[in-house]
Amino acid sequence: MTQAVDAHGATERVPVLLEQVERAETTEAWDELWDRLCLHGETVSSAGFAALPRLATLAPRSDQALELAGAIMRCVLQYHDGEALIEECADVIATLRELADQRLRTRPSDYHRVFCDLLAFAGQYHWSAALGDFTDDFYTVCCPHCDVEVTIGIGDYGHYSAIRDWDLGDVEQRVLRPAPTEELLDPGRWMHATAVRDGELRLAEGIRHLFGRAECPRCASMFGIAEAYTVANLPPASEAQLPVRAAVSGLP
Repeated sequence: MTQAVDAHGATERVPVLLEQVERAETTEAWDELWDRLCLHGETVSSAGFAALPRLATLAPRSDQALELAGAIMRCVLQYHDGEALIEECADVIATLRELADQRLRTRPSDYHRVFCDLLAFAGQYHWSAALGDFTDDFYTVCCPHCDVEVTIGIGDYGHYSAIRDWDLGDVEQRVLRPAPTEELLDPGRWMHATAVRDGELRLAEGIRHLFGRAECPRCASMFGIAEAYTVANLPPASEAQLPVRAAVSGLP
């Protein structure tokens, strides 16, 4: 921990702050920890990864600790050797994943945020960062057949694929084909099952559409939405990285 550098290039401040929140949580200490470990919830430091074990110890009694750990994990792929830094933390991350799942079962008011934390702890970093609550969500993908940019809309305005025109809006709309529940594969299957378990039916239905199929408005070919989004947003893992992702996610 003492060798890990925070967002300000310091090595000594984070252990002091962690000791403070372990003794008595204060808003000021937590604000500074966020600033040093995961600035704005988007920029992680090596000290952030090093702090995960202590955050996991705090998480059973601290929502702040669980939220900060989730934000750090969400940034794994943004850090140049983030996956290497969490390689020895598989047990800690498994604990955090279980704590997040337990928290979801209580139907918290911030359910969507905790659900995204659960995705991060499961190694689904890009979904953790991108998944909305399906009230007004849009995902940009490329048609794998003609390479045109396609906008996927899932929310109160409809469930469609379209070509986005910045003057006319989403044109040439095509209705999405949601995946039948029995045909969902992981990670969509367990994401959907978790939402259904907790009575989050809008989220569950949105996941069925996100892991369903879309028609390209230009070439009329059908493609998997989740697969196209993953290709565009998740860099391929090297052979060395694959065991790390498998250990973190617990998925096949």
